[in-house]
Amino acid sequence: MTGSWGWDLLIGIGAALLVSWLALICALAVVRPRGNLLREALRLLPDVLRLVRRLAADPGLPRGVRVRLGLLLAYLALPLDLVPDFIPVLGYADDAIIVTAVLRSVVRRSGLEAVRRHWPGTDDGFAALVRLTGLDRGSPSGPARQREADGEADQQRS
Repeated sequence: MTGSWGWDLLIGIGAALLVSWLALICALAVVRPRGNLLREALRLLPDVLRLVRRLAADPGLPRGVRVRLGLLLAYLALPLDLVPDFIPVLGYADDAIIVTAVLRSVVRRSGLEAVRRHWPGTDDGFAALVRLTGLDRGSPSGPARQREADGEADQQRS
């Protein structure tokens, strides 16, 4: 294009980053919480931040989980975001999506009980958190956990 491979490479990288960022913006616009869900998510924000801090400080959780939570806290504290926070609705959607992904990861590794134990808010707030983030789907408790326990009991009998 420009005759210089260095400039062509730089332009190509810049274009790829711009296209990736635009694709992310479109994806966030599609999956953003609607109506009351957004209001409910914003209401839970202070409790979620305290939850993440408490989970990150819990020495009983696996080290990898605590590292992820520490990185999440650092990301949330940084002034630079994938989508700037001053953009209405989408500005905080990237943070909410990342928090949800990390919390699901914590539940998969440590169980929903660990999250419940550290929840600083009300029972209604915890139920809203579980509903908004789908934490119950990643939990090893419930029917899947019961099947695992039944399988372990069968192995011990034989």
